[in-house]
Amino acid sequence: MELGALPRWDLADLYPGIEAAELSRDLTRAAADAEAFNGDFLGRVDDLAADDLAAAIERYEAIKERLGRISSYAQLCHAGQMDDPGISRFFQTARERVTDITSKLLFFRLEVNRIEPPALEAAVAASPRLARYAPWLRDTRAFRPHQLPDDQERLLHEKQVAGSAAWMRLFDETLAAMRFDVAGEEMSLEQTLHQLSEPAADRRQAAAKALGAAFAERKPLFALITNTLAKDKEIEDKWRRFETPEAARHLGNHVEGEVVEALRSAVVEAYPRLAHRYYRLKAGWFGQEALDYWDRNAPLPKSGERSYPFEEARDIVLAAYAGFSPELAGIGRWFFEHDWIDAEARPGKSPGAFAHPTVPSAHPYLLLNYQGRVRDVMTLAHELGHGVHQVLAAEQGALMADTPLTLAETASVFGEQLTFRALLERETSGDRRKAMLSTKTEDMLNTVVRQIAFYDFESRLHRERRQGELAAERIDEIWLSVQGESLGPAIRLHDEYANFWCFIPHFIHSPFYVYAYAFGDCLVNSLYAVYQEQPDGFAAKYLDMLRAGGTLRHRELLAPFGLDASDPGFWQQGLEVISGMIDELEELA
Repeated sequence: MELGALPRWDLADLYPGIEAAELSRDLTRAAADAEAFNGDFLGRVDDLAADDLAAAIERYEAIKERLGRISSYAQLCHAGQMDDPGISRFFQTARERVTDITSKLLFFRLEVNRIEPPALEAAVAASPRLARYAPWLRDTRAFRPHQLPDDQERLLHEKQVAGSAAWMRLFDETLAAMRFDVAGEEMSLEQTLHQLSEPAADRRQAAAKALGAAFAERKPLFALITNTLAKDKEIEDKWRRFETPEAARHLGNHVEGEVVEALRSAVVEAYPRLAHRYYRLKAGWFGQEALDYWDRNAPLPKSGERSYPFEEARDIVLAAYAGFSPELAGIGRWFFEHDWIDAEARPGKSPGAFAHPTVPSAHPYLLLNYQGRVRDVMTLAHELGHGVHQVLAAEQGALMADTPLTLAETASVFGEQLTFRALLERETSGDRRKAMLSTKTEDMLNTVVRQIAFYDFESRLHRERRQGELAAERIDEIWLSVQGESLGPAIRLHDEYANFWCFIPHFIHSPFYVYAYAFGDCLVNSLYAVYQEQPDGFAAKYLDMLRAGGTLRHRELLAPFGLDASDPGFWQQGLEVISGMIDELEELA
């Protein structure tokens, strides 16, 4: 497959290299600034006048931005070369230095949270300078009921690099080092996963068996990592008085637990009319009653799926963005013009794809493992949506640019939707249009049904872990149970599929992150329906929503579009879009 020239990112906009003098100077300056900040404000925050508190927050934000640049550079270097021992040492050392420095700043948020509400409200009302930080104060103080005494907070903070973060690094580097024997050919994880969408059935089966066998060998290690991190979370949740394993994530996402449960219930109730129905339909296209799990994302017979060189994918995505908003496309073009993308799939590189926002004074970077499929074009559109969102939100500053996970997927999924519609409109082959509708349906099922199944898997695992360590075989049982429930009887789950929980990074890095994908997909489906019905003025409101970053909650962001995520009908509206696509495929069949 000819992919053309694949870009590799240039991280010099952050630092020239891991031994650069600029990096060393920034670490030294950040340490000195943090020490001075600690000396000026420790024990005094409650007594600061309104403007003085605003000035303190500005200083705090500047230090956090400098440290964010250092951390981002270390993370991106590591993601690009996880198998390089020197890079791994640099990554760990940088993380330890940043943790040491931020320990001097930890007091500030704790003392801000101890200000009594009437006094803080009066201060915000009295100072426009402080009022600018009202969203940050709101979000910081949301954790006030779960705050520990200062010395305990500092201990948790400083031990993280030798605790949970170290287990995460072990997970990442283990996966990056793994190789899979696919019919005699050695492949990385990302290359092997790619084989599951190959046209040749024997290649798909060989890749699936290779994954299952390799995960089985490492499963004791993955089970130990999973158990340890789940126990670590349980301990912290208990000390912080979170009643359920999911509660901390909901609070961090600024979304009510009942809203998430409404989403979960709507999706689970829709399993039969979404995933079960679709996979039964697809099995029929293959002349079978049920598909082996490795055929779940197989291209359709006679689909004639073509490959897309990277430059063509770039043009398709930017044209789709431009058709919606020239401003959106203009920002997206920067990523290609300035080497902000690393697209090559290579050994030692982080699997999957992500957009890293870095810091507002710099710019985001995108990591892909591009291999030329329609799904890779969609992934480019998805990550570019994140990147554009991060650029637009940067004006909110280092403390308020980040968007809660439930809304962070909005621009990415919307970008996918724009690109899919553009691709579908230009396709004239009936077989390929059917294949594209099928692929899009599968992607939406992966985003909604699969991610809610992941969420249920985590919920069951974390609750059982509170009763004691789980054997790897018990984790297998939970995994197979939720997968069977979600995928339905038209997918055959072979024995080795029990091992496929081992490589999901969100379970390790961000427990309960996964429902954000389903939240974002259903939200975008509803948003896109509004766009189709009322296109005039929609793009301007949409860009304003992205620019808001983390300053507004989901109710405020969706209100201009007449949407409300707390309304149970909201989720049904989003799911009906998926159901409608399956209806269309049934008619084509």
